[in-house]
Amino acid sequence: MSFDPKYSKTHQVRFERTLRFLERNVQAPAKVLDLGPSNPFGQIMTQAGFEVTNTKLGVDLDLEYEIVKEEQYEVVTAFEIFEHMVAPFNLLREIKADKLVASIPLKLWFANAYWNEKDPWDRHYHEFEPRQFDMLLEKAGWKIVDAEKWTSPAYKIGVRPLLRRITPRYYIVSCVRI
Repeated sequence: MSFDPKYSKTHQVRFERTLRFLERNVQAPAKVLDLGPSNPFGQIMTQAGFEVTNTKLGVDLDLEYEIVKEEQYEVVTAFEIFEHMVAPFNLLREIKADKLVASIPLKLWFANAYWNEKDPWDRHYHEFEPRQFDMLLEKAGWKIVDAEKWTSPAYKIGVRPLLRRITPRYYIVSCVRI
């Protein structure tokens, strides 16, 4: 798959890995509810044959999660969404789809959680350790059937870019409802 050249190499690698993982766990043309507004990866999923619907821009998924209760979706995807929520448990518990594919940025010991002072939607309230995310999913009624971690190399020189090459930054899971 070719990606828009405006995306950095780091984004392209993440998109490729996410798509490979998704295709390994979900058969196209599945009906997918992709949490969050329309985004470049949603377009990539559509190109790969998935029928994708996104939540509306500005919807506060901590408070407004009626859409996940709709039974028309086979799969709910959440790529780097849960860290932006104050309480992702409530939404996770209410999902009616039988399958969930979600990724999160992992907590890094050498970097603080991302916090955009100017944009209240662009903040990480959580950066999970894998076992914390696993526990959250299990408590909300999900069983992990596949999982993968990967690094997010920064193509720069320095100590932090070096650490990003060897420290897993992203965690992705495929779950089924239990």
